[in-house]
Amino acid sequence: MTQYQTEAATSAENDTQPMIVAQNVEKWYDNNFHVLKGVNLTVNKGEVVVVMGPSGSGKSTFIRTFNALETYQKGNIVIDGIKISHDLKDIEQVRREVGMVFQQFNLFPHLSVLKNVTLAPIWVRRWPKAKAEEVAMQLLERVGILEQAQKYPGQLSGGQQQRVAIARALAMQPKVMLFDEPTSALDPEMVREVLDVMRTLADSGMTMVCVTHEVGFAREVADRVVLMDSGLLVEDAVPEEFFNNPQEDRSKKFLSQIL
Repeated sequence: MTQYQTEAATSAENDTQPMIVAQNVEKWYDNNFHVLKGVNLTVNKGEVVVVMGPSGSGKSTFIRTFNALETYQKGNIVIDGIKISHDLKDIEQVRREVGMVFQQFNLFPHLSVLKNVTLAPIWVRRWPKAKAEEVAMQLLERVGILEQAQKYPGQLSGGQQQRVAIARALAMQPKVMLFDEPTSALDPEMVREVLDVMRTLADSGMTMVCVTHEVGFAREVADRVVLMDSGLLVEDAVPEEFFNNPQEDRSKKFLSQIL
């Protein structure tokens, strides 16, 4: 095998290696509410996985364990080879590699859009201000709001603020992006602009886990769709199978309510 073939084979192997491995993850609130009941999920590099389920199913709690915003009591979660534990060094390392976009935009209202995006790279990555601003402007152009760089969050629409939040997460150059119902707080006419940014991000090869009820996005962009209910992962299938031929009764009932 030539050196080129060896390098190509190594690259292909790396592309199929898991980025996220969650095994038998269990979590309780106050020792009496069992919110996650032995959940298993593997996400390969470059995969887009959409997590769906009714309110209270544990889906948001589950993906928040991927960057230690939620702790878990049993099982294992490994992100790009790093096990999430109570070790702050491991947690900090994982959070540098995992970006997250929430329902609410969580922007700093007293900082300009540009400063919102550059804050973490300057303080966490220790980038020089000039480099952070150069990358931030590139990202704001990528999400379609370069002209808003000097404005403050309160001067933007909800869709624009969410795109700033995406740019802010991308500024840390993460290996994984988590989205926790990123369009649920938006007016309907603003949803598309955020989903378009997410589609572009998926097309670029970013590993993504998205909690959303946006069926069109799931059908078009997801590699897999999983359903959670009552703390369990009920079904895991490619979109065509998930939406057209679900295997589990709970999946059929859920889809009958949203389609």
